[in-house]
Amino acid sequence: MKRNYYLMLGALICFAVAIASCGKKDAKAEEEKHDHAHDEHAEWKEMDAFHELMAASFHPYKDTMNLAPAKSLADSMKVSAEQWFNAPLPEKVNNDETKAKLQALRDGTASFADLVKSGDDKAVGDALNKLHDLFHEIQNLWYGGKGHDHHHEH
Repeated sequence: MKRNYYLMLGALICFAVAIASCGKKDAKAEEEKHDHAHDEHAEWKEMDAFHELMAASFHPYKDTMNLAPAKSLADSMKVSAEQWFNAPLPEKVNNDETKAKLQALRDGTASFADLVKSGDDKAVGDALNKLHDLFHEIQNLWYGGKGHDHHHEH
C-alpha cells in the first residue's frame, strides 16, 4: 500500500515538474517573441508615426472613397515624412535604397499636401495610392521583405 502511495506521489511530482517546465519554456519564448517585436517597432519610431497617419488617411479612402481624412492629415503626413527622412536610420536599413525611398516619400507627401488644396478627388486619390505603396516598400525594407503584417488589410 505504501509502495503504491510513493509511486503515485512520484508520478504526480514528475507530472507537475513536466507541466511547469513546459509552461516556462512557452512563457519565455512568448516573452522573447514579444520583446523582439517590440524592439523592431521601438527602433524605428518614425516609421510607426508615419504609419498611423497613413492608415488614418488611406483606409477611409480605400473603404468608402472618403478623402476627407487624407486631406485633413496631408500637412501632418508631410511633417512626419520630413522628420522620418531627417532621423538617423537604424543600421539594418541604413543604405542608399532606403534613403532614396524616404526622400521620395518626403517629396511625395509635400506634393500631396499641395495637391489636396486644389486638386480634384481623382488626382488626390491616385497620389494617396502612390504614397501608400511607397510607404509599404519602405516598410518591407525594414521587415526584410517578409510581407510583414502591418496591422491593417489591403
